Amino acid sequence: MILFNTCSIRETADSRFLAHLGEAKRLKREQPARIVGVGGCWAQSVKDEVFERFPFVDVAFGPGQVHRLAEFLTSDSLTAQGFFEFEGFTGHLPAHRERPFQGWVQISVGCNCACSYCIVPSTRGREVSRPAEELVAEVGAMAADGVKEVTLLGQNVNSYGRDLPKRNSFAELLGLLDGIDGIERIRYTSPHPKDMREDVIRAHAELTSVCEHIHLPLQSGSSRILKAMRRTYDRARYLDRVAMIREHVPDAALTTDIIVGFPGETDADFRETLEVVEEVGYDSAFTFIFSPRRGTEAAEITAGVVSHPVKVERMQELLELVRRDARERAQRFVGRTLEVLVEGPSRTDSERLRGRTRHNKAVNFAGLAAPGELADVEILSATSQTLAGEERLLSRGALSR
Repeated sequence: MILFNTCSIRETADSRFLAHLGEAKRLKREQPARIVGVGGCWAQSVKDEVFERFPFVDVAFGPGQVHRLAEFLTSDSLTAQGFFEFEGFTGHLPAHRERPFQGWVQISVGCNCACSYCIVPSTRGREVSRPAEELVAEVGAMAADGVKEVTLLGQNVNSYGRDLPKRNSFAELLGLLDGIDGIERIRYTSPHPKDMREDVIRAHAELTSVCEHIHLPLQSGSSRILKAMRRTYDRARYLDRVAMIREHVPDAALTTDIIVGFPGETDADFRETLEVVEEVGYDSAFTFIFSPRRGTEAAEITAGVVSHPVKVERMQELLELVRRDARERAQRFVGRTLEVLVEGPSRTDSERLRGRTRHNKAVNFAGLAAPGELADVEILSATSQTLAGEERLLSRGALSR
């Protein structure tokens, strides 16, 4: 059996997968009894044509049907079988943790937004939240199992709960999880600026376990482009959210997503993005060159298409600014002693350790702490990507967060 789980959020993922699928076709030709299955977002996005285009595929299923995989594979007849319905939350599956002290919890699936460039709503369906009591029980069990840090996952985590009969807000969920003994850190990804409300921001300031890191996707600094993207906020509202974060959590690390070369983006629009990047001062950013996704509104735009060389040139300029700002922002940690969750040996020096601060900054340091321990590390130097330091034996109350 050859089984693929696929992403389709960017064109590069599709291209890589199709190359692997070609190899699966060759192997099936050599051994016709071999089963080829394709699951995930790519399969969902081409559900009406997958078997016509790829007749050697035996079974295809979308993200909403992954829980029925065993049923599909053991059926009596497995030829050109497709399963693409959405059946509410489908994440009740056995968990695998790469590190016993870190866990990931899916609090919702799907997305109710309609961003013009994004394929996620059509591949993941409408938003479905899990009941708060179910999540509290799951995180409580994780804590009892030794998990110290949990990351909450969803296409738009901070719109959590609006579809539930008992409408717990995302901020209320954070408060419930903060009360669980043993959970030292709570992270989440990804929120939407339109739903980044004051109660969520206050949770970062008032709840002990909620980390001082907020990922706030920008996508563009131009209100005109944001409107074309259907992002439902403009530049002013985004900067208002940033100001609120800085007011309540002055030391928060802010990270973001930015798309370069959206159709219609002029030099002036791109300059506006650079202005916002400079004004905010991000600790890091995920930057992407726009790639059209099938079935999205942006893929049909023909006017003002940005050439690839211009996209690349703009991307390089953006990266230089992001790195400069990140390097400058990182200097505020030098000389401070920070709490670091030890993850294991450094990737570049086996004699040193590696971990992350509450600000989600990677730290390479000299010390004796074991993986899973919270070490007090004095920061001695900083680059745009990482911090470096030495472990200090301090009381927990002496930490500088």
